[in-house]
Amino acid sequence: MTSRSKRFLIPFTCIMVGLAMGIYIASDLGLVRFGFGSDKNVTLGSSGEIPAELLQLQNTSKAFVMVAKTVGPVVVTISSERVIRSAQQNQGDSPGSPFEDFFGQDFFDRFFRFQVPEGEMRQQGLGSGVIVSEDGYILTNNHVVSGADKIRVTMADEKKYDAKVIGTDPKTDVAVIRIEADGLPVARFGDSGKLEVGEWVLAIGSPLSERLEQTVTAGIVSAKGRSNVGLAEFEDFIQTDAAINPGNSGGPLVNLRGEVVGINTAILSRSGGYQGIGFAIPIEMARKVMEDLVEKGKVVRGWMGVVIQNVDDDMADALGIGKARGVVISEVAKGGPAEKAGLRQGDVILQFEGKKVATTVELRNLVVETPPETDVDVTILRDGKEKKVRVELGELAAEELAAAEEPRERVESEIGLEVQTLTSSMASRLNMEGEEGVIVTKVKSGSPAEAAGIQHGDLIKEVNKQKVTDTTEYRKALGRLKPGDSVLLLLRRENATLFVALRMPK
Repeated sequence: MTSRSKRFLIPFTCIMVGLAMGIYIASDLGLVRFGFGSDKNVTLGSSGEIPAELLQLQNTSKAFVMVAKTVGPVVVTISSERVIRSAQQNQGDSPGSPFEDFFGQDFFDRFFRFQVPEGEMRQQGLGSGVIVSEDGYILTNNHVVSGADKIRVTMADEKKYDAKVIGTDPKTDVAVIRIEADGLPVARFGDSGKLEVGEWVLAIGSPLSERLEQTVTAGIVSAKGRSNVGLAEFEDFIQTDAAINPGNSGGPLVNLRGEVVGINTAILSRSGGYQGIGFAIPIEMARKVMEDLVEKGKVVRGWMGVVIQNVDDDMADALGIGKARGVVISEVAKGGPAEKAGLRQGDVILQFEGKKVATTVELRNLVVETPPETDVDVTILRDGKEKKVRVELGELAAEELAAAEEPRERVESEIGLEVQTLTSSMASRLNMEGEEGVIVTKVKSGSPAEAAGIQHGDLIKEVNKQKVTDTTEYRKALGRLKPGDSVLLLLRRENATLFVALRMPK
């Protein structure tokens, strides 16, 4: 052997001996429990026991399994069918539907818009639902069954039933249907009010296909109290990142106790599929609507008879109340419950039945979810002093709904406008009876809107020749535009109607 070979052999031998000793020592310590051809399990830890951290993960996994087994039997697949006649050509939902906005136009055009031939064709729909009574009542979304000529329910055990609609409520996107059956498994309801942001939740349903029924996905509660999303008139959504896709609508969102805490409704997506933002109706809201539909055939909502606004720092300073808190009453309906109780314009509502109120949406939801003729304690701030007022709520009637909706957020836009929905009471004051649109309440100095000559008090009736009747439609219309796009607004100013053109800022 040459001296050069020795120089390489000696280090190589040392390395191999060291490696062999390392494997032996590691094996003796219990760190290596596997090998080629070995049937021994892989474990971690010198004692062979699974560490506590892994046990916790295993317990969480077992909890998911238990919830899926418990809740699965009460989740159903809902298939709907409706006949589209030639007069309904090229219609899925109506143009500008919030579900088109959420799922994306390409996805919506592909699955819901058809060139309908002469005569009739049948359009299929898919959703999910939750069994809520042994005798066949099922809770789902209004948009799952709306307009359907035929509804079929497929149970977890593959049994199929025809279903009929008991009642729907588009204002919350809740519906109740029923099948002829007895002795069915029933969902357990939880308390959505006690949900914590960050808490584990599971979604169960039939995403995209009947063949994918009983799909279970896991995530967390991402946020609570989401409103102004544009899906329904009364919104208080639970946001989750549990995977939800078209077809999951109407299915349950459940906690790790196997309790239904929400009804999955929609996703926010640019692709049409799951992108981590889903919304569910809190079960407290859905349950109240469901019980009204079953027992009374309609949803009965409380009414206080006030028009309210959010209080920001500027408003708080102007009202002399220090920091921003509560909501301020800007108008009191004549003869309404609030007037009878002594509430006044300028009062700041701080609490409703002991619950703090921070936004108009919070107060509105609390009021409408309280039965009419209920006496409630309302804590107000008047002249710098807190005062408790007892109010007997009335019933929200159709003609009063517009006034109840006036408290929607004033919407600010990139073009430099702040607007709010024109209600009947405002229209009367502004001599705009019979008009619809959004009223300009503020024009930002130096903005494109100011440069175009838009003024405080102008009524915006159309955006790019698309009619807008409220702030939701206005926000959607502007949301479709890109930086640099031109905008054509149709305005009413006093007794004149005029077009104003401007450009979205880049």
